[in-house]
Amino acid sequence: MKSIAHSAPEIGHEATPRAAARNNAVDRARTFLTIIVLIHHAVIPYTYFGHTDPKSWLGFDMIVLATDSFFMAMFFFLSGLFVWPSLAHRVTGAFARDRLIRLGVPFVVAALTVIPIAYYALALQEHTDLSFSEFWWKTVTVGPWPSGPVWFVWVLLVFDIVAGVLYRLNTHSLDRINKLSLSSCDAPVKFFLFLVAVTAIVYVPSRLYYGPSYWFEFGPFSVQASRVLLYAAYFFIGAGIGVANFSNGVLGADGQLAKSSGWGWAALTLVPYCLLWGLIYIKREILGNPDDLPTWYEASYSIFFVVFSAAITFAILAYFLHYKKTGRSMLDPLQHDAYGMFLVHYPFVLWIQYWMFDFDWPAIVKALVSFVLTLLLSWAATAALRKIPGSQHVL
Repeated sequence: MKSIAHSAPEIGHEATPRAAARNNAVDRARTFLTIIVLIHHAVIPYTYFGHTDPKSWLGFDMIVLATDSFFMAMFFFLSGLFVWPSLAHRVTGAFARDRLIRLGVPFVVAALTVIPIAYYALALQEHTDLSFSEFWWKTVTVGPWPSGPVWFVWVLLVFDIVAGVLYRLNTHSLDRINKLSLSSCDAPVKFFLFLVAVTAIVYVPSRLYYGPSYWFEFGPFSVQASRVLLYAAYFFIGAGIGVANFSNGVLGADGQLAKSSGWGWAALTLVPYCLLWGLIYIKREILGNPDDLPTWYEASYSIFFVVFSAAITFAILAYFLHYKKTGRSMLDPLQHDAYGMFLVHYPFVLWIQYWMFDFDWPAIVKALVSFVLTLLLSWAATAALRKIPGSQHVL
């Protein structure tokens, strides 16, 4: 169940100046990714390879391969965009205090409540007579203590603190990235190649050394070892774009990326995506699905992975940049609740899947029920929580 436990991100806004906070393209991209998180968790038990439910469908493997290969990195990228302006508008210590409230508090609360409630559903599949109090106490004292999707929250908090220190040491430390962003306004391919190069440099060696499945874990603090530097790269590259002149850079409303509408970038994603599936076929049908894969395989997979991740990130951003002025979007009603939905959705999705486990329904029906109910229940729960006095400072 590791794949279920460690596959989603923190969706909250950075504390931003008022003008930046109204960037519809970024807001809608962030909300869209929140929906992708819910879809990802809704279909994982019903994948063909590694399914945990009696029903499965190969199409869900195609979805999970795509989502797992980009959405977490893109969340870090979006979170980094407004870090520098936020730091510029705060006195020393205020930014860290705000981040501790916005990220630290939800992580602690979720690790002690939301996540144990979620994983209790999995524990009951093996031990039907296990009480929740027994499960909770064992989780927080003996372990394992998985953090589920909220691992993203504490990692983002660390990145924010590092960014704050970096800003205080040298406010111009990311200027070169910003200059590249400006020069890429009419040539986004240049920035795309930069993103691919940097992430390949940090990710390929990490995957070769740690492998794809190893996690650093200490209590509820966990993060995938091979991807730590990849996420850091996306975060600080995003921060570099947002240092200054955001509206004139690669993500500018009048730039070539916004004019492209994203379909060309979407087509580009098909190349690395198909190559990833080609490697999966080789792994399973030619190499015999071994535990230890050859170095050439892991290196090739890593390269295709970073190219796909960068390409689909650009495709999504291009789409929302292009259509941001076309009135309201169906995503807008979810915008203010997106972060809360991310924080609370996990118990809903796991308990709904537990409830349907013995139902003789097709995998597609189970996944659809799981997604729709999780979306509605997590949205309703977030709306209710936001009515608690002071909760809007966190949610």
